[in-house]
Amino acid sequence: MRHPHNARVYRPDIYARSAIIDPYPHYLRLREAGPVVWLARQRVYALPRYAECKAVLRDDKAFISGNGVALNHLSNRLSRGTTLNSDGDEHDRRRKLVAHRLLPRALRSVADSVDRLAAEVVDAAVKTGAIDGVELASALPLAVVPDLVGWPRNERDHLIHWAGATFDALGPLNRQAVKSVAGTAQMLRFARRVVRRRDVLDGSMAHELLIAADEGRLAHDECPPLLVDYIAPSLDTTISAISNALYLFATHPHQWQLLRAEPNRIPNAVNEVVRYEAPLRAFARQCRKETDIAGNTMPAGARVLVMYASANRDEREWDRPDAFDITRDAGRHIGFGQGAHACAGQGLARMETAALLRALVDRVARIEVLGPPTWAVNNIIRRHQRLPLKLVAG
Repeated sequence: MRHPHNARVYRPDIYARSAIIDPYPHYLRLREAGPVVWLARQRVYALPRYAECKAVLRDDKAFISGNGVALNHLSNRLSRGTTLNSDGDEHDRRRKLVAHRLLPRALRSVADSVDRLAAEVVDAAVKTGAIDGVELASALPLAVVPDLVGWPRNERDHLIHWAGATFDALGPLNRQAVKSVAGTAQMLRFARRVVRRRDVLDGSMAHELLIAADEGRLAHDECPPLLVDYIAPSLDTTISAISNALYLFATHPHQWQLLRAEPNRIPNAVNEVVRYEAPLRAFARQCRKETDIAGNTMPAGARVLVMYASANRDEREWDRPDAFDITRDAGRHIGFGQGAHACAGQGLARMETAALLRALVDRVARIEVLGPPTWAVNNIIRRHQRLPLKLVAG
């Protein structure tokens, strides 16, 4: 793609290791550069501000996902057959197959067990003393999601590694993405075996997909990518939200005391965590035809990078965007996307994160950081690799 004559150019690599670990200074410079910025390294138009990101996400006719949302051709080819990589009727058909199980009404049936599991997880962590917050954050999604999706019970050891790899591959084709290809391939290969052997839990999403395939409503070979499509995002993003919540409340003790005093703020606290540290950095869209964004002419076929994490810190949209504040109206963040491709599992992610916060509020006076956290190096997911914590009972 040629460089546009009217967009500002940004030369640093926002997918370099240092930028992945500390992205916000880059996002600030990008937002200052303009509403549309040409990334010289990735040869793609970046949208660092809130208004343009939201507009593009809401216009899925002009800005399509069907040719891929990754910044490399290889992953865009490999992702065919997923909901993420489809448009219009095909997207709706794939999404309808199982997304109804993720609607609030359907989730009510698992709400009690999620609350019970959250209580068990927090009780165990309080007893242990020094813990890794990422392990605490992983426990609930790992206990809930694979059962819901129907993944075989004895084959779950690699799920978090595979899910992380599936996302990592959706960045540019850098060292990270290349390293992740093996994990992505393993997960898909395993999903194919699960479908072939029909080795799924009764009554689960996977079970429902197989029945739909048996009835001719989709092809059997459409099932494996859809399984990956539902399990990968619902693990890593929720683990990110929960571990970021733990760290933010540990480092903002007055916000923690406010939440304990007013637990009705928990749903908004979840929104503020996702606004402040968006679990997903950015995904691409492709211009279906020549189109205008904020006075910049985008040629047909150009890729635009929707930068959720930057939009959620945009000074034009948010008052004091770099402050973590659970009293702000954070509901309009775009951390779960927007429009047709808005995260199907966001109800589940909110439910798990809120359940964990409720269990913590009831049992924990304060969260202490025992050492500097380390960030996972992942092109797409923003989450900790390790988070040394102590939960002080109260």
